[in-house]
Amino acid sequence: MSAAAAPAWDPGQYLRHAEHRARPFTELLARVPELPGAPARIADLGCGPGNVTVQLAERWPTARITGYDNSPEMLAKTEAHTGPTAGGGRLDFAHADLTDWAPTETYDLIVSNAALQWVPGHLDAFPAWLDAVAPGGTFAFQVPNNIDAPLHTLMRELAATARWKDRLDGVLRREDSVHPPLLYLDRLARQGYETDVWETTYMQLLQGEDPVLDWSKGTGLRPALTALADDPEARDAFVAEYRDLLRRAYPTAPYGTVLPFRRLFAVARKAA
Repeated sequence: MSAAAAPAWDPGQYLRHAEHRARPFTELLARVPELPGAPARIADLGCGPGNVTVQLAERWPTARITGYDNSPEMLAKTEAHTGPTAGGGRLDFAHADLTDWAPTETYDLIVSNAALQWVPGHLDAFPAWLDAVAPGGTFAFQVPNNIDAPLHTLMRELAATARWKDRLDGVLRREDSVHPPLLYLDRLARQGYETDVWETTYMQLLQGEDPVLDWSKGTGLRPALTALADDPEARDAFVAEYRDLLRRAYPTAPYGTVLPFRRLFAVARKAA
């Protein structure tokens, strides 16, 4: 697997913007219909530190929920959420790499929050995942759909310069890491699923010094930070150059710094 597909994650850095990162998941779940199982069986693909997985237990209190992630650092954080839930269900977490994860049981809901953009070829995994959804169940996900925003284009352009291209070639997320909304709708609807696909652009108001850089350190910048981890001087130099580019692209106002952030959502329900 490439370095871009397996960055080293920093849960603390990721959770510095927990409210902005959790909001899309809340809005995704609001569109998920009631589940057929009693209790429901749920898989959360790419669960990260588990801070939003707990929302599943709040929505379906008796559900048996498993969050899957391939980051040991993130899974260590999930221990705080593991065990019986207040409603009589159970919340567990397990190591799994979504590039080759194959369901071994039936789920009433397979859901993924901001993870599939890190999974090359994820469309090819959809048929097996959809086959594992119970009749009347749902497959739902949301992904960032802003790979063309300065947040990412400036990073890629910098990585391609003479100073960095030998160290960072092929490391960052590719432009095709997320597909057009119509392609997702087509793939899901052709499987016979009742499908709803939409996009939302959030005007994220960030605070603090260089907040857009701080945001990126938790997600998009992770592959570069991982690739340069053995050379702290080079890592810091790359981050400083990227920081200066971001300052010009996302100017600070008296009330904070606005980071427009577009996300793609899909909810697909299997016929009962």
